[in-house]
Amino acid sequence: MKNREYWNKWAKAAGMRAVKTMAQTFIATAGSAAVLGDVNWIMTGSAAVLSGILSLATSVAGLPELEG
Repeated sequence: MKNREYWNKWAKAAGMRAVKTMAQTFIATAGSAAVLGDVNWIMTGSAAVLSGILSLATSVAGLPELEG
């Protein structure tokens, strides 16, 4: 079992990745919708939150920055 320090580093790294992924998804979704002339903010927010959840789930498989 990994120690507490490892899990703290993992949570910080996975959280940072999730926030970056959410921001990228939000910007891409809102930008695409703005070009079409209609931004559905609920859908944009939902897509961003879902991308954050998926990012955290992917991080369970491992984070390269914690290897070594």
